Amino acid sequence: MQRFFPVLIGLLVVLAILSSCMFIVRERDTALLFALGEVRKTVTEPGLYFKYPPPFENVVYLDKRLQTIESKDPERIQTAEKKNLLIDSFVKWRISDPRLFYVTFGANSNAAIERLQAQIRDALNAAVNVRTVKQVVSSDRDTIMKEIQTAVALRAKPLGVDVVDVRLRRIDFAPEISESVYRRMEAERKQEANRLRASGGAESERIRAEADRKRQEILAKAYATAQVTRGEGDAKATAIYAESYGRNEEFYSFYRSLEAYRESFAEQSSTLVLSPNSEFFRFWGNAKGQATVSPSANR
Repeated sequence: MQRFFPVLIGLLVVLAILSSCMFIVRERDTALLFALGEVRKTVTEPGLYFKYPPPFENVVYLDKRLQTIESKDPERIQTAEKKNLLIDSFVKWRISDPRLFYVTFGANSNAAIERLQAQIRDALNAAVNVRTVKQVVSSDRDTIMKEIQTAVALRAKPLGVDVVDVRLRRIDFAPEISESVYRRMEAERKQEANRLRASGGAESERIRAEADRKRQEILAKAYATAQVTRGEGDAKATAIYAESYGRNEEFYSFYRSLEAYRESFAEQSSTLVLSPNSEFFRFWGNAKGQATVSPSANR
């Protein structure tokens, strides 16, 4: 047994040396191969690789996955109107050049995150300070995110970092100005409501006046048409009466007297104070309208 003990020790030493000569690169990592303190090779493809044992060659792993920087507390940024906004943002980034990244930050990702946060803060200030609250909150929000991404990406590229995306997650008013902003927004909405209400009232009056004008025109045309029709009817009636009178004067006089009687005594309470010998009653005693009382009786 003691004979095989040195052999076992030697085998273990050989295995340790062999294991130190191999390294594995995973899909999510990038490997930097150092030879006596200098970067000799960058390995990005996953797989099994061989190297010289330490201290001749060493391997440092860097995460090449897409990473996120989320602000712990919202940034207080001042607008062009000197009003403070609380802006919460996040950034997507990854290592684009492992050699540059290691030279700048070593294998410490936290140092890179702190540097990127400072650059994002500067770019956010530069984009928001020249805009109003309305532009930051609504109209220029996409433009601000693009400006920040462009500025940060340009400054991060020499550090071996690629900034993929920048997003403004939430924008709030600072507590000290929220109430005044809400009051101003309320006043603006009321002013707009009053303007729309006044415009609607004016339009209503215009429509009502137009309708009244058309109504008067229609009534006037109808009245004129009625008058013309009535005049034509009266003219035809007069012509008919004249023709009838020309054919039989006695019958026409008798018929007109009957019509006068009918209209005069239409109501039971009708009373006429006339002489019995008047022209109005000439057909009462004689169908031919001749007098029935002798002249001596009148005396």
